[in-house]
Amino acid sequence: MFPRTRWLVPALVLLLTGACGTPPEPLPTGPPRPHASISLPSGGLVPPAAPTTATYTLPPPTQTFTVPPVPTTLPTTTPTTAPTPSPSPTPSHAARCTGQPTGAQIIELARKEAGVPDGSLTVTDGPYCSGTWSFTTLGMTGAEPLSVVATGAGATLQFVTAGTDVCNPQVKAQAPAGIRVLACAY
Repeated sequence: MFPRTRWLVPALVLLLTGACGTPPEPLPTGPPRPHASISLPSGGLVPPAAPTTATYTLPPPTQTFTVPPVPTTLPTTTPTTAPTPSPSPTPSHAARCTGQPTGAQIIELARKEAGVPDGSLTVTDGPYCSGTWSFTTLGMTGAEPLSVVATGAGATLQFVTAGTDVCNPQVKAQAPAGIRVLACAY
């Protein structure tokens, strides 16, 4: 229950029971007042009679109660915050490939794919390897850099994806952490 409303229930109880004092005095009794005679014009409307008023005074209430003062300032509480957990360290990206696939093999693999534009392709970064996966950045004259993700090496080299954004569901789910850091930035 809120601090300000704690006093509300007792105050209401006192107010309701305080109204149950002595009943009001009965109306005065006495001889009836004489009525004045009114003559009505023939065929006309009768104006309404002026209402009579009576004033009665009720005795003052016999019960009193005191309402506790309402505080003008509320107590302040300082919210507590949980300590911010340190972020989990991002794994480092894959290391440069020491053997296969080579940059030339990645360029040859990329040229075979229908979505890769024709033009002069050069390796601008990589290839980087982690397990059987590789990541390479290719440059083209007059175009954005193209990222290529592949698996395998030599004769088993297989295309996974290429483009300006290679963080697709397959890379997210299957690529080693070092390749995901390069392809998806996590």
